[in-house]
Amino acid sequence: MKKRDYPAIYRVMHWSLAISMLLLLITIFLRLTWMEKVHVAGIIEGYLSENEQSLTQDQLIVLAKKIRKPMWDWHIYLGYFITGVYVIRLSLPFFGHMKFSNPTRKGLSRKVKFHFWTYIIFYACLGVSLFTGLVIDFGPAEYKKSMETIHKLSIYYFVAFIVIHLCGVIWAELTNQKGIVSGIISGGQKKEEG
Repeated sequence: MKKRDYPAIYRVMHWSLAISMLLLLITIFLRLTWMEKVHVAGIIEGYLSENEQSLTQDQLIVLAKKIRKPMWDWHIYLGYFITGVYVIRLSLPFFGHMKFSNPTRKGLSRKVKFHFWTYIIFYACLGVSLFTGLVIDFGPAEYKKSMETIHKLSIYYFVAFIVIHLCGVIWAELTNQKGIVSGIISGGQKKEEG
């Protein structure tokens, strides 16, 4: 297989999405673990009881939410950033860059079709995640609950995509596409000897 070159626009889009989505995943992980509201409320309650003070469970939850709010604000900011990158990514093919590959084209191997379909499904799911996040933030209150339910399911496609993507990269690097990792970092062009 020929060595692939990765133009600067491709690398910027790839790493912008990759880094921002990993940071977004960290905010989700924190919210579900150490910064989970009941957990934080329990820490506050323990501290208060050691000092012979108390708050109601509702007050503890409100305080816990206030403590984790700055962390969760980053989730929202990252969502806005990813939305911008996503819009740019979908616009690039109209300017002759980063065209989406057709997985139904004749003569493609199963591996290549799987590769193409994976990215199409990823971008479709990402679009749903971003849309639901924006509706939660800016949409009518009556849609918030249903959008939150859909939005929370986003973590499953995202984790699945990360696993598939990393396995594919490792497989490619170890088989017929050596240098794929360095290519996505440096561009993959051969250096001139001189």
